[in-house]
Amino acid sequence: MSSAEDWSHLRLTASRRTLLFSSAAALGAAALATGSRAETAAARNGLARSSQGMVTSPHELASQAGQEVLQAGGNAIEAAIAINATLCVTYPHFCGLGGDAFMIISDREGNGFTLSGIGQAAAKPPNYGGPIPVRGPGSALTAAAAVDTWDQAFEFSRRSWGGRQPWKGLFKRAIQYASEGFPTTPSQRFWSNFRANEIGNWPDVVRVFTVDGRIPDVGETFRQPDLARTLTVLAENGGRYFYAGDLALRIARGLQQAGSPLTANDLARCRARNETPLRVSYRGGELVSLRPPTQGIATLEIMGTLDRLDLAAIPEGSADYYHVLVEAVKTAFIDRNRYVADPDFVDVPVNRLLSKVNLDAHAKSIDMRRAAPWPYVFKPGDTVFIGAVDRDGNCVSMLQTVYFDWGSGVVAGDTGILWHNRGASFSMDPQHINVLQPGKRPFHTLNPGMYFRGGRPRLLYGTQGADGQPQTLAAVLTRLIDYQMDPLNALTRPRFLLGKTFSDSRDSLKLELDAGQDVFADLAARGHEISPIPAQSPLAGHPGAIRIEADGSLVGAHDPRSDGLALGI
Repeated sequence: MSSAEDWSHLRLTASRRTLLFSSAAALGAAALATGSRAETAAARNGLARSSQGMVTSPHELASQAGQEVLQAGGNAIEAAIAINATLCVTYPHFCGLGGDAFMIISDREGNGFTLSGIGQAAAKPPNYGGPIPVRGPGSALTAAAAVDTWDQAFEFSRRSWGGRQPWKGLFKRAIQYASEGFPTTPSQRFWSNFRANEIGNWPDVVRVFTVDGRIPDVGETFRQPDLARTLTVLAENGGRYFYAGDLALRIARGLQQAGSPLTANDLARCRARNETPLRVSYRGGELVSLRPPTQGIATLEIMGTLDRLDLAAIPEGSADYYHVLVEAVKTAFIDRNRYVADPDFVDVPVNRLLSKVNLDAHAKSIDMRRAAPWPYVFKPGDTVFIGAVDRDGNCVSMLQTVYFDWGSGVVAGDTGILWHNRGASFSMDPQHINVLQPGKRPFHTLNPGMYFRGGRPRLLYGTQGADGQPQTLAAVLTRLIDYQMDPLNALTRPRFLLGKTFSDSRDSLKLELDAGQDVFADLAARGHEISPIPAQSPLAGHPGAIRIEADGSLVGAHDPRSDGLALGI
């Protein structure tokens, strides 16, 4: 296919996708539960605004669940848990109880911490005799820390923020939608169709996430009765019941019957880590993220490098703009791939990587005329971003994941819980920093963030997209901070993805079509191998953002590439 034909084909693909999604949205909207329909429509057509509190997530019903908690006087942590529990039902391809989760939590004065919810490898992993499988029971080899992350955050909320919402009440909407059903989203349908040739090899996915072997249509009511019962048990017994109790025994038994190496003892040892955030200066403020083994340090290195460059002299959306962001990504990813792993097992030189000397060197290494070579392998993965701010200015920036879409493909017995495949990111090379070891936490791509000015939180942000997360965040953050765009414009503008994708095995620079032919030509002349992707492509991530203005008012949005939205109260 010629480049002209390729360009024409992509325009047609983008138009068809727009038609599909607009039709699907109309169908789905007709089946949605009653709620703040006027406010929902306003949020879809522009920015969400509020002076009392705000939530954002990639699914409308999940955002509404969090909004209800805030309206009832709940705080940001309580709203985030309600959103996340609902997403475990309504976004089952990206999110679930059998995954990991990460939170950055701060009050309005900037007193904050992180919860890094990473399940550790089984105490007795199998001898694979080769690469770890990316799907199936062999990939379900790490515990799932999402629920413990919620549990620890909830206890902090009650102890330090005066939280009064009952744990059980936070699961109300999740249980309702699992039991009574919800309209299948365009995203769930898309990823089911995308994996149509593989789903037949995942009997649990066929059993739980299809309708008698048929992928449900967009807007079709989809139920998960086993998950509804599990959520009810969890709501009535508390978060640790997932790890120690009858539910834990059922989960472990289901996983072991499927062939997973995880045991009840592995679940009982699973705990999220309460840690101080990593920080880097940026344009008179500070960006914060999570510690290794997450790639939060990579995002901070990218932004610390860009802080040393004069973006004010570079027009947003120009070839120079995309070039400098991509080159900053490359320098950070080289460090990430060399050093980032579980610090309990390897020495991760965090202070040196974020030092002035290292970031200065990264900035000086960027040649504005030529693209640096890029030999590294892309790591796929999917997740969901949740943001919440309450009336007191308390904030939560959160990500939750099952790693690949549909995770391991293994459901734990009759619990309805889809288990993640994060353990597949381990290496079997004994010299590799992320080599599989008993009890080790795997490298994680998830890294939600916050931006502080004057010591107070000013931006909450995060995105879906594995290796694409730091890349997407670089584009979103520069547009929010350097170019002073509002969240909706910042999230809508064209984005890029360096590396392989599900449909293109080349380690090329994917760039959305609406960046413009002149930009494509200029970047190609600098040595970038360019692959155009449709405008508003799902490959470009699904970020969300909430901005806290100096007067405390809130402005937020969720990526129009997703099924979500921001809602104020």
